[in-house]
Amino acid sequence: MLMLHGNPTWSFYYRNLVTALRDRYRCIVPDHIGCGLSDKPPDDVYDYQLHSRIEDLDSLLSHLGLEQPLTLVVHDWGGMIGFAWAVRNPQRIARTVILNTAAFPQPAGKKMPAALSLVRDTALGAFLVRRFNAFSAIAARVAFKKPVSREVRQGYTLPYDSPANRIATLRFVQDIPLDAGDPGFDIVLNTGEHLHLLADKPCLIAWGEKDFVFDAPFLNTWLRHYPHAVVHRHPDCGHYILEDGGPELIDTIVDFIEIREDSNHGQASGNNPEQG
Repeated sequence: MLMLHGNPTWSFYYRNLVTALRDRYRCIVPDHIGCGLSDKPPDDVYDYQLHSRIEDLDSLLSHLGLEQPLTLVVHDWGGMIGFAWAVRNPQRIARTVILNTAAFPQPAGKKMPAALSLVRDTALGAFLVRRFNAFSAIAARVAFKKPVSREVRQGYTLPYDSPANRIATLRFVQDIPLDAGDPGFDIVLNTGEHLHLLADKPCLIAWGEKDFVFDAPFLNTWLRHYPHAVVHRHPDCGHYILEDGGPELIDTIVDFIEIREDSNHGQASGNNPEQG
């Protein structure tokens, strides 16, 4: 199980899913550089761009020397990073779980929310993020649509406790590729054009429909690429869907993975997986 978080989350986001799976699967849940408990190097040491994120993931998986295909679970920026790697290594993917994310250019007619544009394109936005932890702190309020404890909210902001430690939360937004002239846009375009290489993999899409960033146009784009996907729409859930979806969503993901595992075992032994 490879679980990739986005911005401004960290591996903490997957804690409940890991707890549900760790006795049966090897759960690999890295913190991207600058996030969570990973190092937070300055710009002259690390460039905080998409191509480096993909190289980081490739280096990690090469180091681990995994022999079995992966179940890829992605959220937010994790989708772009994970699928960019996956379309280059489709034989290493067993199945995918997609949670409010994208791995293709912004849908036609879709504009980036004003709050993200402020952070991405203005000095004021950058100042608010680095000085006051605006991005992580605000996300810890608006990305949930259901009540969560104070401890959970604090868990999301915990690693970003100083301006130096908030570098990745800013650089991730500044690195959003929207147009052909932006760094990483070629990777986004290429990944979107090659998503068909994973079209034969079992796919679960769980979508929080109150997400103000990854909304219906993004979900519809995924469905055009993967019309066979098992889709669970959550009209009362927001961007942090694993939090809002609660134990029921965790059970849905676990059931999806285990049914596919049983099917694979059935096919390997010559059994009909529909009767297994």
